[in-house]
Amino acid sequence: MSLLSLVLAAASASTPAAPAADPATLAAIEATCFDYVDGQLEGDPARVARALHPDLAKRAVIGDTPDERLGLRRMSKEELVSLTRQGVLKTPKDAWNRTCRVLDVTAETAAVRLETPWFVDHFHMGRFDGRWIIVNALWHSKPR
Repeated sequence: MSLLSLVLAAASASTPAAPAADPATLAAIEATCFDYVDGQLEGDPARVARALHPDLAKRAVIGDTPDERLGLRRMSKEELVSLTRQGVLKTPKDAWNRTCRVLDVTAETAAVRLETPWFVDHFHMGRFDGRWIIVNALWHSKPR
């Protein structure tokens, strides 16, 4: 076994594993993720709004622009709800292809990956009064 393999094995053995969330918590987190994406696909702005924190930060990396170094495309909760109201992503149900994968959970926070044929979102969620809500999202479009 190489020295690097030994170091990596020792590091992984001494690093505590992320605590496993109970099935009810995982289901609640996934339900929020699906409320968000299914609300968009249905064109249901109320469903989308329920999943989002009022101070949502949703961003996409766009890189340097003439006006900004390390540029980000910024979207607010209101903008997302408005785009849903306009039906921007409205899709027939038989064409829905989306997955929500919970990556990590702590007592009050979760990291989640949402994937559709059009985009990938990485969410930070928070639990507020027992309810999971999307607080931050970093996303990118998939090539078409």
